[in-house]
Amino acid sequence: QVQLVESGGGLVQAGGSLRLSCAASERTFSNYRMGWFRQAPGKEREFVAFISSSGSSTTYIDSVKGRFTISRDNAKNTVYLQMNSLKPEDTATYYCAATTRATDKGDEYDYWGQGTQVTVSS
Repeated sequence: QVQLVESGGGLVQAGGSLRLSCAASERTFSNYRMGWFRQAPGKEREFVAFISSSGSSTTYIDSVKGRFTISRDNAKNTVYLQMNSLKPEDTATYYCAATTRATDKGDEYDYWGQGTQVTVSS
């Protein structure tokens, strides 16, 4: 069982930055591929970013490319999401998730954090 705990959310003005962190309890964290998802009120959950187990491969949804960066530190069992040039439409609850598969489909992730709120004001 992998427990994931997100932190780093908050209120920021448009154009600002936030860095989300997701700490994993599992010592075999480096075996898992990690993803970030988000869900805005009244909307479906949306894939945001993916990182391979080694960190050598990443993918992003088009709307965040060039603004968000996913990274991981396997020694610290932590994955990060650096969010720059934030826009009001980035407002959502952000979740990290772990999977053994290379996928952007939320249903194929096995473990989820509780989420952290990101609010971007205009």
